[in-house]
Amino acid sequence: MTAAALPAAGRANAGCADHADRSIALARKARGPYLARIMAIREILEVPDPRLKIVSTPVEPHEFGPELNQLVEDMFETMYDAPGIGLAAIQVGVPKRVLVIDLQPDDPDAPPVECSLDGHKHTHPATKKEPRVFINPVILDPAKELSTYQEGCLSVPEIYADVDRPATCTVRYQDLEGNTHEEALDGLLATCLQHEMDHLEGILFIDHLSRLKRAMVLKKLDKIRRA
Repeated sequence: MTAAALPAAGRANAGCADHADRSIALARKARGPYLARIMAIREILEVPDPRLKIVSTPVEPHEFGPELNQLVEDMFETMYDAPGIGLAAIQVGVPKRVLVIDLQPDDPDAPPVECSLDGHKHTHPATKKEPRVFINPVILDPAKELSTYQEGCLSVPEIYADVDRPATCTVRYQDLEGNTHEEALDGLLATCLQHEMDHLEGILFIDHLSRLKRAMVLKKLDKIRRA
């Protein structure tokens, strides 16, 4: 999910800030000193890549460890660089049920950050890192009440559309150490999680649109690419 979909002004540049965070540090620590390497920015798959339609498979108990930790590190690095606020493993070509999310809220205690992301120098509110890792996530009780957010996706660049999703939900998931958690989510975090979980089923946010709107979106994307 793209940072530009955030409702608060100025957060579209959230990917400019320092990338250091607790979840990445945990992944590094779990790899051990002999397996440590520099994080890598991976290629993000874009429509119409057929791999985006793959249904991802669960992370098995024996798969927790160095390779998974490295994948999560790389996913954070890739997401922040894009910039975005959520990324599923399949978006970097790995069909496993792994999500990373960081809403990167404004940090009122930090000075404004200088940025040249869009080609000219400017400042925007500093953000703070709140990275989350969801492995094998399952939504337990989505609310009947819906909320609407203008969503975007790193796999459908420069395209945004309003999508209705359950306003709240409870998610069961595992962390990098394989521990199971349950958590009630609401607001943008609930929306972002549901958006990313769609990727695990081979679903894009534009698939929630009417056939006519989806065709218009794909035509607009083709026009952007040809420009």
